[in-house]
Amino acid sequence: MNNKVSLIDIILFRLYYISMVVEDSTRVKDYLTKTKLETLDYVINPYVGCPNKCLYCYAAYMSSFSKHAEEWGEFIDVKRTSKKINLYKIKNKKVMISTVTDPYNSYEEKYGVTRMLLEQLVNSEANINIVTKSKLITRDIDLFKQMKSVEVVLSICLTDEDLKSKLEPCSSSIAERIETLKMLKANGIKTVVFISPIIPMFTDYRQIIEMTKEYTDEYWFDRLNLRSSFKTKMFNFIKQEYPLLKNLYSDIYEKKNLNFFDIIFKKIHTYCEKNQIVYKSFYAGT
Repeated sequence: MNNKVSLIDIILFRLYYISMVVEDSTRVKDYLTKTKLETLDYVINPYVGCPNKCLYCYAAYMSSFSKHAEEWGEFIDVKRTSKKINLYKIKNKKVMISTVTDPYNSYEEKYGVTRMLLEQLVNSEANINIVTKSKLITRDIDLFKQMKSVEVVLSICLTDEDLKSKLEPCSSSIAERIETLKMLKANGIKTVVFISPIIPMFTDYRQIIEMTKEYTDEYWFDRLNLRSSFKTKMFNFIKQEYPLLKNLYSDIYEKKNLNFFDIIFKKIHTYCEKNQIVYKSFYAGT
């Protein structure tokens, strides 16, 4: 019997996952949201929910603020409002798209909310970051080239495609993300690779840097945070797939021993400084 997974199998698998997502729309007063995050002034999340279905997703807590009974990843709400973005309000401010959804999730091709928002932001004097795991972002290169200040942030925390298919089943492949970086860089767009979350024993930050350094202006780093329902999912995954790591994950996420991350982030600091890599760390340490 042939046990190999074909490209057609992967496509059908993604289509099956997408078909399970409940679609809806929601009216909002404004796409802009003031944030308490220290490094940002405003965030824009074009959607409620994210069909990427990342097993470790920190945004799963947002389910409690939605009207859905479905789990996070099983629904998507398209945000709607007739109010235009106030460009004066965000002048010289830091704005991120997005923090609790992927603005280029699989429904963006259908609804185009992110594209519509970018068209409003073309003449903005804000400093804009766009965070995604999707190759679809290359569609909007024409708009990025017109913007005064924009950084495209590609999130990459894994290098193994098989592991990626288990932990991030509905996002673009690692190879596709690297090709996306190449295309953005070739078009003069500032690129950032967000090595986040750093997943204990799975994330090889050095390999990611080696794979992407020719197309990346800056690196960001943050650790894996686990809480609530997605903590249970991740623990079940470790128990079933990597039982030898169960004690390590228990030590970090149940006993709250962050020594593992203290060591990793010291190594990251040393590596980046030695190799003259521009970087930011969002890990506060113990």
